[in-house]
Amino acid sequence: QLQASGGGLVQPGGSLRLSCAASGFSFDRYAIGWFRQAPGKGREGVSCINASGGRRFYAGSVKDRFTVSRENAKDTVYLQMNRLKPEDTAVYYCARFLGANPITGTWAAPSQYDSWGQGTQVTVSS
Repeated sequence: QLQASGGGLVQPGGSLRLSCAASGFSFDRYAIGWFRQAPGKGREGVSCINASGGRRFYAGSVKDRFTVSRENAKDTVYLQMNRLKPEDTAVYYCARFLGANPITGTWAAPSQYDSWGQGTQVTVSS
C-alpha cells in the first residue's frame, strides 16, 4: 500500500515536498515512481528512484526543479518540488515499479507499475 501526502496550494515560484509512505511489502526491493495527472490529460511520469536510491530519473519538464529521494529505513519516498509553475498543477501519485531497477525506457510507463497511491492535489496559482 502507498499513501501520498504533502500537496496543497502554492504560488508560482514556490516549493512543496510530497511524501509517499509505503506499507505491506519489502520497500527496499522496489523502485518508486511519481506520476501526475492534470484535468483532461493522461497520466505523466514525473520522476522515479531505484530501490537503493542510487539512480534517479526525471521528466524533462521537471529536471533541475524537482528532486526525488528515499529513506528506506522509514519506507518513504519524497519529491521535493521547487520553482513551481502553474503547469505543474495536477494530482500527484506515487507507485511501485515492477522491480528494483528501472531503465531509461521503462520508468515513465504507467504499465510498469503495479500498485498506486491515492494521489495528492498540487495547485500552483497566484
